[in-house]
Amino acid sequence: MPVSDTYPAPLDDAALGATWDAAWWSLGRPAPAGLLSELMAAWSEPHRHHHDQRHLRECLALWTRWQRHCERPGEVAIALWFHDAIYAPRDGSNELNSAAWVARSLTRAGADSDTAQRVHDLVMATQHGATPATLASSLDARLLVDIDLSILGSPAERFERYDQDVRKEYAWVPGFRYQEARAQVLQSFLDRPRLYHGEGAVALLDSQARINLVAALSRLAQ
Repeated sequence: MPVSDTYPAPLDDAALGATWDAAWWSLGRPAPAGLLSELMAAWSEPHRHHHDQRHLRECLALWTRWQRHCERPGEVAIALWFHDAIYAPRDGSNELNSAAWVARSLTRAGADSDTAQRVHDLVMATQHGATPATLASSLDARLLVDIDLSILGSPAERFERYDQDVRKEYAWVPGFRYQEARAQVLQSFLDRPRLYHGEGAVALLDSQARINLVAALSRLAQ
C-alpha cells in the first residue's frame, strides 16, 4: 500500500519545525520571537493526554500531505498549530481562547486584519459540536476539520489509545456521567451522513472511523 494511503506517523522535530517555517514564510512575515517556544510549552502541559504534541504532529503530518488542496496552506498550518493551543478540559472556551491567541499573534507579526480574521475563524471551525457557517464557505476550514477529526479514522490500536487518553483528560467526571456524555458525542459523529469533506479524507478515514466509533460505543455499553 502506498505511504500516501496510510495513516501518517507523527512528524519528527525537524519536519514539525519545517511546517512552522513554511507557514510564516507563506505569509511573508516572521513569527513573533518566542512564540514557537510558548506553543510547544502549551502543547506539553501535563494535563494533556490526547490534546498533546502527538495530536499536533499527526495533524501537521496530514497537512504536509494535503496542503496542495488548500487555498491558503500557510493559514491552515498556523490554525493547526493553534487549534488546541489553549486546552483545559473543564473550560468550554478553549477554541475561542485559542482563536484569540492566534489572532493576537498574527497582528503582532504585522499580518493584515483579513488574515488574522480568517485564521481566527479556522480555529473556531474546530468546534465540532455544531457545524459552523465557516465550513459552508471555506475549503480551508473543511480541510482543517478533516485533519482535526482524522484520529477517528486512525488504525484501531491508535484509536483505542486516543479513546483512553480522552478518558484520562476527563478523569474528574464520574464513570456513568462520562459514559453517557461520551456515547452522545461518538454517536453524533456516527450519525453524520458524511464524516469527512474532502475526497482524500473520505477515502483514507471514513470506513475505519465508522468501525472505530461502533467499537467504542460497544465498549461504553459494557
